[in-house]
Amino acid sequence: MSARTALLLATLSLTACSAAETPTPERISTPAAVPAAAAAPATASAAAAATASAPATASAPRDPNVDKLQIAAQVDSHAYDMVRSLVDEVGPRLAGSLGDKAAVAWALRTMREKGLENVRAEKVMVPHWERGAESGRIVAPYAHTLAIAALGGSIGTPAKGLEGEIVMVESLDAMAAMDEAKVKGKIVFFSAPMTRTKDGSGYGKVAGMRYRGAIAAARKGAIGMLLRSIGTDHDRLPHTGGMAYDKDVPKIPAAAISVPDAELIARLVGQGKPVRVSFSLGAKLLPDAESANVIGEVKGREKPDEIVLIGAHLDAWDLGQGAIDDGAGCAAVLEAAKLVLGLGARPRRTIRVVLFANEENGLRGAVAYAKDHAAELDKHQLALEIDLGAGRAHTTRFLVAETSRPVAERIASLLSPLGIQYDKGLAHGGADLIPLHAAAVPIVDLHQDATNYFDVHHTANDTLDKVTKEDLDQVVGAVVTVAWAAADAEETFARVPEELRKR
Repeated sequence: MSARTALLLATLSLTACSAAETPTPERISTPAAVPAAAAAPATASAAAAATASAPATASAPRDPNVDKLQIAAQVDSHAYDMVRSLVDEVGPRLAGSLGDKAAVAWALRTMREKGLENVRAEKVMVPHWERGAESGRIVAPYAHTLAIAALGGSIGTPAKGLEGEIVMVESLDAMAAMDEAKVKGKIVFFSAPMTRTKDGSGYGKVAGMRYRGAIAAARKGAIGMLLRSIGTDHDRLPHTGGMAYDKDVPKIPAAAISVPDAELIARLVGQGKPVRVSFSLGAKLLPDAESANVIGEVKGREKPDEIVLIGAHLDAWDLGQGAIDDGAGCAAVLEAAKLVLGLGARPRRTIRVVLFANEENGLRGAVAYAKDHAAELDKHQLALEIDLGAGRAHTTRFLVAETSRPVAERIASLLSPLGIQYDKGLAHGGADLIPLHAAAVPIVDLHQDATNYFDVHHTANDTLDKVTKEDLDQVVGAVVTVAWAAADAEETFARVPEELRKR
């Protein structure tokens, strides 16, 4: 504990209300709360948001250990240093690459240095895709060079490249409705822009075109697919991301182009002029490679076999350095565990940190974890994943059985001093929690401010300078609050009933 932490705790003991009194944000020195209007989920109506985001039970007592942990997150956190270490020492770490292997070694070393227990690497076989050289240009009606990036998993083009006339569409539905004769032998260009939102909901509305666009285009006879980058920036840096093929449809090369280049093509098409584009991708898929989920724990004092999981994904796309996606998440959960170890007290249950393999292009790590730990999934009390950069957390949601709603609301009330509101809507969990969701494991979401996240997501701009220490430390405070409160709760979380999981 630093001298500053000790001083804040001493001040807290003199000025704070007793643990049984109503908590107030002034009890600890924390960042200013997010205004209620800004913290309401963007997907809810104004009236619904006012009801859904009502504060948790005001009479819930404070937990002095949570107070200490929240202060420590503010003044003693080294999460930013961990992101710096991962970025500087490892950098890009796409599944199956040498960077991926280096990241696993980094995670094992870091967990041990932070004092986590039962540290191990659990083997996962992951896809090994390499980008290779890539280039693109508009051939007609005017010559322009394109900033282009193959989508993860795409096949390469023929050695001489691919050239064809552009057919522009705005959605998968529009593609499905298009006459095959207008598409056959051409390059389909998906032109829909992504909307900037605080909650990141704009991503989900367009990401399906990236994932299934090549399938939809090939089904109509297209020879290639181009995509306006799924991002909210206007930099000439393309956004990559995972895509899929269907065994019953021919595979065609697929790539994203930068937003300014996409807007150029759209303008030319809008002028009624035939637009021809050529592009070359050196992408190739190699045999599966060995990677690992990296796991470390803070063992519980009474019920060590019961688990609160806090996770993030260790892999990152090859274009950038993976600082916000998901180095920040890795650092947040690692630092949360380290702060609990420094508390001098153990929670009732075990807090397990999982750094998942292969989230970006396959979810092999998530699937392997659920399979490897199938026998103990009913002992998983709560699961949380951090995978939205380093933006401040502003809202929390839970996916729990109604009988467990009171303990969830108590945990939510402990987050209030951090400016985090409680939304009674259902949590969905990050991508790596999909198999746990299916296994009825209770889930909590910490919704982070994603206003600027998709400016750099999956691009070469995903670098350390995009991480703000103060914001990341607030996320650490939120993660450690949830982890401690859930792990130390007297109540046992019930399994989530199927009717809730299907909503």
